[in-house]
Amino acid sequence: MNYSARFWIDHLRLSHHVEGGSFREVYRSPLIIESAALPAIFKGQRNFCTSIYFLLEHDQFSAFHKIQSDETWHFYTGDCLLIYEINEGELVTHRLGKDPAKEESFQCVIKAGNWFASMVEEGGTYALVGCTVSPGFDFADFELADRTALSNQYPQYASLINQLTRS
Repeated sequence: MNYSARFWIDHLRLSHHVEGGSFREVYRSPLIIESAALPAIFKGQRNFCTSIYFLLEHDQFSAFHKIQSDETWHFYTGDCLLIYEINEGELVTHRLGKDPAKEESFQCVIKAGNWFASMVEEGGTYALVGCTVSPGFDFADFELADRTALSNQYPQYASLINQLTRS
């Protein structure tokens, strides 16, 4: 059965996400990692793990941002999601989807501290994915990219950065 993006937004009770698209947190581990056991980049304790549903429609994008934890992305349904990651100055394009003939995979990992953004591949309508973060996500670890600053840091990707940032 082919469900629409609206069906999934309603069925999964998704709401607007600050990066773009729709999401809902579905799990936050009750286990806590105390701040003394974490690297200094974390300011305070963190849950062991968190996970969300995340849906992007064809006319939306998840703006370039970074977090202090590794983030594993999982494909559920819809069309291929392109995830752009700047890893040690190199642009990596992850193809999250269901068609291995098109070099798509069901999972990918974005390394802690790397800038990344995503959008549905051209011609697609939506992608429903999940994201698992460990140590668990906290907005204290989140940084939304400034278009000018990120373009100055990576001028070779300025066109993509301009397309996938809000300011």
